[in-house]
Amino acid sequence: MSRLVVVSNRIAPPDDKKSSAGGLAVGILGALKAAGGLWFGWSGEIGNEDAPLKKVTRDNITWASFNLSEEDHEQYYNQFSNAVLWPAFHYRLDLVNFQRDAWEGYQRVNSLLADKLKPLVKEDDILWIHDYHLLPFAAELRKRGINNRIGFFLHIPFPTPEIFNALPPHKELLEQLCDYDLLGFQTENDRVAFLDSLATQTRLTAHGKHAHSAYGKTFRTEVYPIGIEPDEIAEQAAGPLPPKLEQLKKELGSIKNIFSVERLDYSKGLPERFQAFEALLEKFPQHHGKIRYTQIAPTSRGDVQAYQDIRHLLETEAGRINGKYGQLGWTPLYYLNQHFDRKLLMKVFRYADVGLVTPLRDGMNLVAKEYVAAQDPKNPGVLVLSRFAGAANELTSALLVNPYDRDEVAAALDRALTMPLAERIARHSEMLEIVQKNDINHWQESFIADLKQVTPRSDESQLQSKVATFPKLA
Repeated sequence: MSRLVVVSNRIAPPDDKKSSAGGLAVGILGALKAAGGLWFGWSGEIGNEDAPLKKVTRDNITWASFNLSEEDHEQYYNQFSNAVLWPAFHYRLDLVNFQRDAWEGYQRVNSLLADKLKPLVKEDDILWIHDYHLLPFAAELRKRGINNRIGFFLHIPFPTPEIFNALPPHKELLEQLCDYDLLGFQTENDRVAFLDSLATQTRLTAHGKHAHSAYGKTFRTEVYPIGIEPDEIAEQAAGPLPPKLEQLKKELGSIKNIFSVERLDYSKGLPERFQAFEALLEKFPQHHGKIRYTQIAPTSRGDVQAYQDIRHLLETEAGRINGKYGQLGWTPLYYLNQHFDRKLLMKVFRYADVGLVTPLRDGMNLVAKEYVAAQDPKNPGVLVLSRFAGAANELTSALLVNPYDRDEVAAALDRALTMPLAERIARHSEMLEIVQKNDINHWQESFIADLKQVTPRSDESQLQSKVATFPKLA
């Protein structure tokens, strides 16, 4: 049986409870437990990158991690992955800060990681590479003679050609991506955007709907919307409330809760969300004193100026809105710039009358699915969801909105707050069925099953050479 090798920018070691709590770690570990294998990635530490790999083995899984030098981390991670690829892939070319040294550092680290991984790869291993930090990784492995099956999954959106091809190294990145055997995307729009970008730069030949060739390489593209563990989330949400939350629930009484939790990131549309809530207070004054909007947004990449600017803006806007609409005994907007335990958030989700998830652009957005899974099926809340989140392709029974249209979002919030129970149950039931069907295990099982169907490149080249020697038929 083929062993699975997973490569990601960061790994979740078995003894690190905090890092292993997320949905991605659950999916990867599920795949690794089924096949046995290796999880390879950065340790999260800055240090001597020539130091031996740190290895930990539990049952049939080995975790292998490495350090990065300060320069490599700065160029590969901060300056290129997060200051070029992240904003561009989220349609923010205005925030792209391209530096040639950073691009070279990004390529150098991918080359370094290929050198570190090569001795660990066995002949029949299948490799699963994750996310935008590692776009050139398969190309580096191919240079080193690794012809194993290699799949890639992009967790964030893939932008349209007008955006992607504005990046100075777009041609190199596109050709490098074609060294993967299977490229997985969150949505059909992302898959098509990749192919459209490719078609503007070179001859792209289709071999059926999902098989292609370009730059003399053959590969497949598929859509695999990532999921969650709905049963576990439902169990966490349904348990008894901690004393402080129970007290808060009593204090709120009949006040309805609008709840959001996102990383503090410009792709999440948080300033626009605050403006939409202000429009709700302005246009629907009947809700004054009867609702509360709580926004949790822990800091991410706090050393980046764009993130500092968002934090300052949100603090200012929260104070202004509360100053304008607040009353004695009623504060309409609570903004919390801090981290909360994920299990606790699931309980908060269950008692939120409205889940407000309105990113400007998102690969999937698992918060939307977690909110659905956490609800009480007999008395569920309503999900207000951006149509630009990947989750909108599946959760079509949510109230879908344009996050740039504050009045549309405000109207959707009013509708959510006043929606009859029967409609809430019907909408939630339809979404829960999809969340349960397309869960995290379905995601990883589908991808791995398709990757196993790929013919290894060594076998493919041998087959082509044999075909080339066949005599031509008259």
